[in-house]
Amino acid sequence: MKTILVATDFSPAALNAANYAASMALAINAGIVLLHVYQIPVSYSEVAVAVNEEDMTENVEKAMSELKEELIRKSDGKLNVETEVRMGIFSYGLQLACDNVQPYAVIMGSQGTSPAERLIFGSHTVLAVQYLKCPLITVPVGVAFKTIKKIGLACDFDKVLDTVPVREIKMLVNDLNAELHVLNSGKKEVFNPNIVLGPGLLTEVLAPLKPQCHFITNENTDEAIMDFAEKNEIDLLVVLPKRHNMLDKLIHKSHTRQLVLHSHVPVMAIHN
Repeated sequence: MKTILVATDFSPAALNAANYAASMALAINAGIVLLHVYQIPVSYSEVAVAVNEEDMTENVEKAMSELKEELIRKSDGKLNVETEVRMGIFSYGLQLACDNVQPYAVIMGSQGTSPAERLIFGSHTVLAVQYLKCPLITVPVGVAFKTIKKIGLACDFDKVLDTVPVREIKMLVNDLNAELHVLNSGKKEVFNPNIVLGPGLLTEVLAPLKPQCHFITNENTDEAIMDFAEKNEIDLLVVLPKRHNMLDKLIHKSHTRQLVLHSHVPVMAIHN
């Protein structure tokens, strides 16, 4: 059975992502593992503050149990939900959980609703997008899961055999029974459709999925991708961090952060 790992801090953004994950799990016949990673707070004041680790753990376990029961209730008992609580650094705890669970995907909120949540949870999300080995879906605030009809893949056509995780893309498109739209952004004068779509490249690799290819010309790559996704009703946008010329440029210019934190469409990061 497939498993979706949901990282939560119990904020409104994280709870929204958990609900999204629950609906997606039902759609692809998957189970859910809820994960919370917490740290014992450090006091920098002159007065020593007693921190009761047992109380913290008990409070977290209670919150996890309540969230688990809520997701099961909303699914009319159809959803299998497990919980896992870890103490330590978030990114390290998340990676350990992924190594243990080997999830189909990790799902978490892309941003918080308050300034503090946006700073803390948003930073966690951006780091996870760039470095987490497992596929990661970031869900914008207020976005609910609906049938995914269109998946957008933002990638360079150049060296497609080396950069696109074909197996993962095929599995995702087939599991969701969705259309695949491949988005390329660059300079129009260097775009040659005969080369890009020629045998042995994109058409041959992704032929069973019958992808629709689009070429976007805009200096603001992140804005162009988000604008295309919204106008063309893309339900899930797939990006390939650190394995890909276009995304390398985005990361270098800090546009990956903008794409993840400001997209109104869920973003899925897959490392090849």
